[in-house]
Amino acid sequence: MWLFGDNHLLTLDKPAGLLSQADSTGDPDVVTLAKEYIKHKYSKPGNVYIGLVHRLDRPTSGAMVLARTSKAARRLSQAFRERSVKKKYIALVEGALTGSGVMEDYLRKEADRAYVVQVKDQGKYASLRWNAVESNGKVTLVSIELITGRAHQIRCQFSDRGFPVLGDIRYGAQQGFDGKDQIALHCQNLRFLHPVKKTFMDIETTLPSPWRKFRELYS
Repeated sequence: MWLFGDNHLLTLDKPAGLLSQADSTGDPDVVTLAKEYIKHKYSKPGNVYIGLVHRLDRPTSGAMVLARTSKAARRLSQAFRERSVKKKYIALVEGALTGSGVMEDYLRKEADRAYVVQVKDQGKYASLRWNAVESNGKVTLVSIELITGRAHQIRCQFSDRGFPVLGDIRYGAQQGFDGKDQIALHCQNLRFLHPVKKTFMDIETTLPSPWRKFRELYS
């Protein structure tokens, strides 16, 4: 799970089903586990600071970065806001999708899901680039570069076009993936400027084991 750490940040490969931040369920979450990890690894007394600068949805897996100081948190948060962080995902979507393109929409978040809206003033701009890698006519493997970072963005935009992420029942998927807390969406890579050292960081992850089981769906 933990990939790299220094005095300023901590990176990880988040498993599907794990919350990014604590909620009312009381289930395990990344921030709490990171604090425990740092406290144990470095024998830190007292409270440990961990800044959450971005999130992955609970059923999504993949690369995340956390800040270990308030200065790093401010700089990393700014980088995400300014869209200077490169975010690459891979997804299995239902249906036969071919070619490549850009998806641009305005999204509105209500309760536990997002919606595409037609009126600009009623939503937030959302953009991504996509490329269909392989398809068997029923399921398509898609690579995605996320430009903005809206809540449920990939899930909502693909579903709105009739290609829901495999296992994402909330957004209309008809097929399961690997349990109720997992969908076929994985953040493979984050590339960003280190908040203090000013060198580029490339956080690479590998596909979780359930993806290998579903390889037959698109090979």
